[in-house]
Amino acid sequence: MENIVLAKVGNKQITKDDFEFFKKGLNPQVLMQFNSEEGQKRLLQELVNQELFYLDAIDNKLNEDPEYIKEIERIKAGFLKQYAINKVVMNVTVTNEELKTYYEENKDLFKSEEMAKASHILVDTQEKANEIIDEINSGLSFEEAATKYSNCPSSAQGGDLGIFPRGRMVPEFEEAVFSMNIGQISHPVKTQFGYHIIKLSDKKEAGYKTFDEVKNQISQQLIAQKQEKAYLDKINELKGKYEIVVNE
Repeated sequence: MENIVLAKVGNKQITKDDFEFFKKGLNPQVLMQFNSEEGQKRLLQELVNQELFYLDAIDNKLNEDPEYIKEIERIKAGFLKQYAINKVVMNVTVTNEELKTYYEENKDLFKSEEMAKASHILVDTQEKANEIIDEINSGLSFEEAATKYSNCPSSAQGGDLGIFPRGRMVPEFEEAVFSMNIGQISHPVKTQFGYHIIKLSDKKEAGYKTFDEVKNQISQQLIAQKQEKAYLDKINELKGKYEIVVNE
């Protein structure tokens, strides 16, 4: 694909690739302020301005300034250090067998709690709850009833409470939820908050997450451990190669 020339300063062409690279160096929040066509023109003008400073610096031999050279050497040294570290740690890999072995030997780390997905309608009296249940049995959807009658803020979502584990809800509510069948609507359940009509949408028994569910998590963890070991091993190797004197 042709690299389009957007501007020219002296003998230097500023291309679309130059412009995109310049934008990548900007803070995303700052870049958002220049999303318009006019904003893009202002950014290009800023790139032109910087190129003017660059040409002027070369003309005035600022690139030969001792302070500039010293700063460049610091930057180069910093990049080289990071590059050397990356060379040590970035080739670290783990095998599928290592992942499976870790999973089997640490299965307790991957326990999954008993979970439920439920909605509810909260009202002040048992009588009101029974009236609503009658309406639902007569054809009113649970979600519509929750929106219409529930005192809970979840009414805005049709009573949806999302997914939650044991121990999250008050005991009476929790006992009812985890004893229900999927799709079932409860009789009124009394708690300190009032009377709940509960609909169970889904339920997941306690158990262990499968290997496939946690494979990526294990991989990231083992790679991080191996990278740390590779880094420390290299440090110890280099300590034996170069003399270190730390002045207290």
